[in-house]
Amino acid sequence: MDERLVRATRAYRLGDFKACLSILDDVDSTLVNHLDLAYLLGLSHSRLGNWDTALLYLEQVVTGSDEFLRSCQCRLVLAFIYSRTGRNKLAEYELKQLSSSGYESVLVCSGLGYSAWAQGRTDDAIEWYGKALELEAGNANALNGLGYVLASSGRDLVRALDYCRRALASSPENPAYLDSLGWACFKAGRISEAREMIAAALQRAPGESEILKHARALAGGAAAADAHP
Repeated sequence: MDERLVRATRAYRLGDFKACLSILDDVDSTLVNHLDLAYLLGLSHSRLGNWDTALLYLEQVVTGSDEFLRSCQCRLVLAFIYSRTGRNKLAEYELKQLSSSGYESVLVCSGLGYSAWAQGRTDDAIEWYGKALELEAGNANALNGLGYVLASSGRDLVRALDYCRRALASSPENPAYLDSLGWACFKAGRISEAREMIAAALQRAPGESEILKHARALAGGAAAADAHP
């Protein structure tokens, strides 16, 4: 491997993504393995939130590499970026490619659960989160996802509260888990606990749009409850 790729790989593993990109800045792609180069560039840009640039490089790896694990890693990152930027159908496509290739993990199943939920397919979301929990019964992300979906859809509030509480117990400072439990409490009519959880979530992630939306819904719902005991 080219010496600059070795140094860039070392910088990436140390978490210095800007240094990694700086080292690779003047590397001629015709003089090195272009897929090794695209791999490092794609991962580094994704870590820095340069989504569109990351997509260009990661797609090169996915379509050109014959290294299974590297391709799977890049598909996971692609799915994350697509989900983060609201392109849930594309995220679902990447995750289903992984699943059909035999790479079915808790992360993949949970991602498919989220993608289905974001596209309004509640039954599919419940099924995928359920598969994630079959693979790892105590996985906090899957517990939180399924709890949130059950609460939001009003399917099973008792189970929703249980899943959300278990997720939060594993990571008490996680704002997403606090918010999910708060939302489940709100749906179950536990207004005081909902206020506490969502206030804690807002304190930890004050600019998060979903938490703000829940806080506004809670304020309106609580006021109506107070007016009509």
